[in-house]
Amino acid sequence: MGRSAARAVTDELLDVAVAAARAAGDILLDRYANGVGDVTTKSTPTDLVSEADLSAERAIRELLSARRPDDAILGEEGDDVAGTSGLRWVVDPLDGTVNYLFGIPQWAVSVACEGQVGVILDPVRDELFSVRVGEAALLNGDALTGPPPRELATAMISTGFGYDARVRASQAQVVARLLPQVRDIRRLGSAALDLAWLAAGRYDAYYEHGLNAWDWAAGAMLCTAVGLETRHLEPLPATGAGLLVARPELVDELAAIVS
Repeated sequence: MGRSAARAVTDELLDVAVAAARAAGDILLDRYANGVGDVTTKSTPTDLVSEADLSAERAIRELLSARRPDDAILGEEGDDVAGTSGLRWVVDPLDGTVNYLFGIPQWAVSVACEGQVGVILDPVRDELFSVRVGEAALLNGDALTGPPPRELATAMISTGFGYDARVRASQAQVVARLLPQVRDIRRLGSAALDLAWLAAGRYDAYYEHGLNAWDWAAGAMLCTAVGLETRHLEPLPATGAGLLVARPELVDELAAIVS
């Protein structure tokens, strides 16, 4: 495939990703203001899902089905769809569900076509983070540059915690090791936004254990585009595998603490 043909493909994929994110975001903003509908639990009593989540994912899937019917889909709230095109969409219709349900304005929609394009939409702030493979990461059309060089002792780190009490116990041990060695730690409740904000230079690094692909698919692309290094972490007791993203000079030092 020539350069112009490849560009045409990513143009289409990015347009689809933005449209899907905005379709979900419109639903979520309306429900955020007017009522989220029924709320149920998933893996634990603290792992929640609302009718707003489900409606947002339906909107994404309907758009993908109409515009990219041959592509595969992996989403948090729906069944996996097998495709024939060799492309797979990884979507999180509402990352930060607990924040959303508590009225905390820290949640986002994440849509990625693996290895091609990624979009994270913060509907509350109207911030659209986007990236296509091999090109700059953007925030509302302006290029992002990532965090500046910084020593670990002055670095601002973002992380997240799981829903299961046993997972949180393991994660608490990591925080206890890390906190005395950095400027501070933030836990705002949306992995997708954590990664987008890292690409925007609002944090210096991010790590978390127990993530799923839809949590980081778009965000990792944004971070790679601004020169950050992504390292996959082995599971801790009771947790799933993790992810660490930081400037290359911080990765080894951080990995030694959080692994």
